[in-house]
Amino acid sequence: MSETTTIQNSSNKHPKGLYVLFVTEMWERFSYYGMRALFVLFMTKALLIDKSAASDIYGSYTGLVYLTPLLGGYMADRYWGNRKSIVIGGILMAIGQFFMFMSGTLYQTPGVAAILMFAGLFFLIIGNGFFKPNISTMVGQLYPEGDKRVDSAFTIFYMGINLGAFIAPLLCGYLGDTGSPGDFRWGFLAACIGMIVSLVFFIALKNKYIVTPDGRQIGDKPNNMREVDTTKSNEKVKVDPTRMFIWLGIFLALFGIFYFTKLDLGLIGSFIFGLTIAAPGFIITDPALSKIEKQRIWVIYIAAFFVIFFWSAFEQAGASLTYFAEEQTNRVIFDTTIPTSYFQSINAVAIVIFAPIFVAIWGFLGRRNMEPPSPFKQSLGLFLLALGYLVIAFGVKGLDPSSKVSMIWLVSLYTIHTFGELCLSPIGLSMVNKLSPARLASLLMGVWFLSTAAANKFAGTLSSLYPEEVKLEKMYSRNVPQAVLTQLGTNVIDSVAFKSNPKSEYALPVATIGTVKNDKTKTDSISSLAFDSTSKTAYVSIFHLKLIKSNNKNFDRAVLINPTLLMTHDVTDEKQEDGKFKAVERVQVWNLKPTKPYFAGFQIETLYDFFMLFVFMAGIAAVLLFFISKRLLVLMNGVR
Repeated sequence: MSETTTIQNSSNKHPKGLYVLFVTEMWERFSYYGMRALFVLFMTKALLIDKSAASDIYGSYTGLVYLTPLLGGYMADRYWGNRKSIVIGGILMAIGQFFMFMSGTLYQTPGVAAILMFAGLFFLIIGNGFFKPNISTMVGQLYPEGDKRVDSAFTIFYMGINLGAFIAPLLCGYLGDTGSPGDFRWGFLAACIGMIVSLVFFIALKNKYIVTPDGRQIGDKPNNMREVDTTKSNEKVKVDPTRMFIWLGIFLALFGIFYFTKLDLGLIGSFIFGLTIAAPGFIITDPALSKIEKQRIWVIYIAAFFVIFFWSAFEQAGASLTYFAEEQTNRVIFDTTIPTSYFQSINAVAIVIFAPIFVAIWGFLGRRNMEPPSPFKQSLGLFLLALGYLVIAFGVKGLDPSSKVSMIWLVSLYTIHTFGELCLSPIGLSMVNKLSPARLASLLMGVWFLSTAAANKFAGTLSSLYPEEVKLEKMYSRNVPQAVLTQLGTNVIDSVAFKSNPKSEYALPVATIGTVKNDKTKTDSISSLAFDSTSKTAYVSIFHLKLIKSNNKNFDRAVLINPTLLMTHDVTDEKQEDGKFKAVERVQVWNLKPTKPYFAGFQIETLYDFFMLFVFMAGIAAVLLFFISKRLLVLMNGVR
């Protein structure tokens, strides 16, 4: 053992390379979470994309973001090494964020803006795949084998992730979530600058500080060239073409099952879930693996399976919980409305606050040989996730959908989820690092993130179950056709209506059957939506008017298209290029009787039903993982 290693083992101090990786990851996560905090809001408010479609795009994006680390891990293991992969990934992500900035700049041309947005997402997805698994892998290589500081190191590293995630929604939200759709671009530009800072910092300091305890450079060579066993050759592991084609065939078969059957997972969902099964199968059937290596890899796979249930519930923060914060949370403090994007900082700031406490707890227990092993910590994380949803479920039980709840319920959920995340996520990264054969370190880290990819796509599916009492079906914005305004007439909603008995009804005019032209000169027929009636007025419930008012406080008049569809009018202030505000008319068509979603045969009618779904899902997963933890310890073969 070298002198350097002896000194590091005899001290509780962490190597300086950890803090280089800490800052690098902090700015990269600033870039990612800054964009993510604005993404759904940008799609629904600037590009006027339907809420359910926005959820699907969000789920596909975040799913693919965690899918491509499999590719990045493979390239690092066999060809590039960690360092080159990180640099290439950072450059691609900076390009992607710039495309998002351009999309926000040209939002008034929806077709062009959408193309730029999808181009930006493509670069972000590929770039993240090269960056994410490789920087995580390098953390463990800073320490000698068996060093007890590794769990604490990953928790400190995780603080860097969440320090960036804390700052990002506040700064990017301040710049982009202003209420004016033209300002989203400034939030995306800040995310682009953050990625550039991360890249420059890493390139400048990697050679000096990112080294092993005995002074060797980390990540400059492919991982399968790292020394694994002094009795074995350091030659690259050969790939068996037959085994590769077999598992490629299995993947294609799974893709077909997921895509062409009633499962209806879509193109991206079928690809992600098919690969989630096939890629781990390809790795575990490697004949070069020893019995102990296979057993340890099985532990990674089993833990990754349960991680899917954790992240699919946890990642509601970017979609359904954002809708909840926007529409049913009272965000006013001292006459100031808090931007919706700010709520995504709660989890991150809680991690920055509580991560040192968890480090101290694990360290205290570890010194007394009382620290629980990784599987038990992960089951505790799932239990805390279920508890967080149980709290908010009681907060919304019996809630009038037109009312808003105190933000304390959402703050409580995010804080409890933070405790669960600190038990599961950094411990999971450390476990993968300790259980992986060295030559497959980045590839198995990619498999770990692959489970997160499946979870994020599943999260998008679950988010689409968010129950709505009224649903926005269509919006005319900026240049509202005169024919549409004629349909609305001059009727103004009496403010007294909103103070009336919700069970009572309000008389509204009925739209004339006909057609209108939108600002793209295409004809939209409303004749199929209107109903033939000799009456000039019809009635809508006060409940529905209050509910629409809670989502659109500026609407002043409305007309019934048919018993199900209501067309409303409002005027908003939109910020222009010169900084001045211009009054902009909008017309929205609301579905008063949207179909309530089903999941596993159960109809989700209320928010209480929706949140209880996550309580049961995470709770059952926690119990199962707890009971099989002892068996997993046996398969870990001495690794804690």
